[in-house]
Amino acid sequence: MRLNTSLLIGFSAAVLGFMKRPSTCPRTPQDATRYDAKLPNLFVFASGRPVNTVADFQCRQREVSELFQTLELGIKPGRPNAVHGSLSGGNLTVTVSVHGKSISFTPTVSYPPNGVAPYPAVIAFGALTIPAPSGVVIITYNNDEIAAQQNQSSRGQGKFFELYPNLKVNGAMTAWAWGVSRILDALESMPDTNIDSKKVAVTGCSRDGKGALFAGALESRIALTIPQESGSGGTACWRLSDYENHNGTTQTASEIVQENVWFATQFDEFANNTVDTLPFDHHMLAGLVAPRGLLVIDNIGYEWLGPWSSFGCMKTARRIYQAVGAPDHLGYSMSPSHLHCSFPSYKLPQLQVFVDKFLFDKASDTDFFMPAGYITFDNAQWVDWSTPNLF
Repeated sequence: MRLNTSLLIGFSAAVLGFMKRPSTCPRTPQDATRYDAKLPNLFVFASGRPVNTVADFQCRQREVSELFQTLELGIKPGRPNAVHGSLSGGNLTVTVSVHGKSISFTPTVSYPPNGVAPYPAVIAFGALTIPAPSGVVIITYNNDEIAAQQNQSSRGQGKFFELYPNLKVNGAMTAWAWGVSRILDALESMPDTNIDSKKVAVTGCSRDGKGALFAGALESRIALTIPQESGSGGTACWRLSDYENHNGTTQTASEIVQENVWFATQFDEFANNTVDTLPFDHHMLAGLVAPRGLLVIDNIGYEWLGPWSSFGCMKTARRIYQAVGAPDHLGYSMSPSHLHCSFPSYKLPQLQVFVDKFLFDKASDTDFFMPAGYITFDNAQWVDWSTPNLF
């Protein structure tokens, strides 16, 4: 399968302000698709050149981000003409202007009863499904308002598309990530909020867990990303979900594009044919977060979410963190079966050490990777590349 990507990549280069690559970074080939039944190698550029240094790795992250947006997600525009924020009565009003058009949205802000200002913050997609960390502001973000996700008829609906009507092919999750970036823009311009805009986490569960992961991957100002039970299209890899699927019991790319509008329309061609031609998979999405903090919370009890796929995908992603000298910046915590999007209290210490390290700069032991049950992953079956030492 060959996708006509030349116009897409050219368009992305024109609108992605944050994607302006240094002259030392190679350009992404116009057609980077190729067949690879195993998990692709992040440490080789699309052109075939190996990643040998930290500078190479940063260039490769840019390339992978561009490929994700071109082939799977849709384009995330750069900073708008103007962003204004105001805080009143627990409501943060964010007003964004682009080429004479404006939209506003209003996340809610809840300050902690303890702690020291300026406070770190957690942006929660939809609602907070993890325990509220002590001394941390909770910002609740109605991502559905930015891009609707009811069903296939939701394509192009929401405030993001009022500003960018030419991007209605985009997936909803890219628009959600754009909204997170605008919240950060507003916080940076409002020091009187007593919120430390450099110490912000994002979290969400299930479909919102997917959204939180994409926000962390596409917004480098996020200090800590906490996707909870995000499943296929989140911390699970497409190739692994296809393999795990037994008689329709695990969600796959071909199902997910029929269900909702989380992904861009151009992803349909891969999902409906074979994801093996994608030049990436979601271990590389986690690699876009590296070396920033990433805590993956999983639940072995829902086969639909692809728990084996997520475990194997994140185990492979940890090799990316290892390459840049930060394997303990990716933590993985899988628990035995419980209600979807509930949080077992005995897992709280694992959450706390990541909050301590990445939101409070405390020396904390985050070096854990904890599956549940007897789940295992055969690296030799799925990974045919070695992990370089880049640090």
